[in-house]
Amino acid sequence: MSKAHYEWRQVPNGPRLAVATVADSECAALSIYIPAGSRDETDFPAGLAHFVEHMVFKGTARRTARELSFEIENGGGQLNACTSEDQTVYEGRGEADLLPALVDVLSDMVWHATFPEAEIGLEREVIGEEITMYRESPADHIGDLISEALWGKHPLGNAISGSLESIAQIDRATLVAFRDRHHFRNDVVIAVAGPYSLDEVLALISPHLPAQFHPGEKALAFQRSPGPAKVVTDLRETDQLQLALAWHTPGKNSEQRHALRLLSTMLGETASSRLFMELREERGLCYQISTDVTFFEETGAFEISAGLDPESREEALKCMFREIEDLMDHGPQPGELDRAKRLTIAQSKLAFESTGSHAAWAGEGVLDFGHIPSPAEWREKIMAVSDAQVQAAAIEVFKNQDPAMAEIGEG
Repeated sequence: MSKAHYEWRQVPNGPRLAVATVADSECAALSIYIPAGSRDETDFPAGLAHFVEHMVFKGTARRTARELSFEIENGGGQLNACTSEDQTVYEGRGEADLLPALVDVLSDMVWHATFPEAEIGLEREVIGEEITMYRESPADHIGDLISEALWGKHPLGNAISGSLESIAQIDRATLVAFRDRHHFRNDVVIAVAGPYSLDEVLALISPHLPAQFHPGEKALAFQRSPGPAKVVTDLRETDQLQLALAWHTPGKNSEQRHALRLLSTMLGETASSRLFMELREERGLCYQISTDVTFFEETGAFEISAGLDPESREEALKCMFREIEDLMDHGPQPGELDRAKRLTIAQSKLAFESTGSHAAWAGEGVLDFGHIPSPAEWREKIMAVSDAQVQAAAIEVFKNQDPAMAEIGEG
């Protein structure tokens, strides 16, 4: 694994800068983390954060959309972006000597996009096709439905891309308002990885920073409502049933987050996991089954999703709940937690072979926790998780909480 030295600094009157210095790297990565995503659309149409992400690629006062792409790709680099529930990330990757160009172009896009009127209508059509594509793919659309079932009317329950109806409400003024509210926050994080020191990166980025940043604002907090768990169904002609279950979890600062991550690994993230072995290998009930755990500031979600023969639904659900009950009653089997720890740590070491992962570790650390955790200390915390802690986490999440459910299949 490439060794990295991590540092971060609050730029005076500006954003936060996180740098992973990888002295022997021939590559560089730059990410600009905007601490706002679809959950920040309380006063805006759903899908706005994602629409803004698309539109920053459509030109600035200095560059056309074509020039933005060609300037980086002519140098062998790449630009990308993604939107989630609680963040929007703009990324650039390339050889180390491309970093000045990455800084120039990404800064131009993030803070000086012009949102041309002619491009807004075209991009609305593109995003509409993206929404349709996901809806027509049950394995993808199930993710939107389980979010709706788990989070209800809170913005966390909206599809990140929005709906055809919501994006029809988005105009240039709305796009600019959302950009100005969130892209100029002083809790924005700029993360860089490569053979550069923090001072060198600061000298590169400083001339491109806007003159003014303002304090960020917290998104609407989620509060769990009393009452039965919600079930969302999408009836359509299909030979396969897509099924998802979800439970609320504590948030990203919970001491249980490491145990919950390992619990997910044991239950359904790998080919040796309980649900994969039981439902697919032993019983042939499904081709695909997986689990995942997601953490936000004040809450989170533990999810199970599967593609099944509709006739296998009841048996599959019984198997899922049987494994969950076993974990609550008896905890991990002998050697099971050790295997999950080895897999988790090995995956992190493999990821750290790229500068992009170092930039993500630095940027997300500052964004989520206000500091950059040491990878070695993180591994120590993973290794310190006990069978009893995993069992306690399973009880915390699964006991006395009926799961939200989403299904796509024939009625």
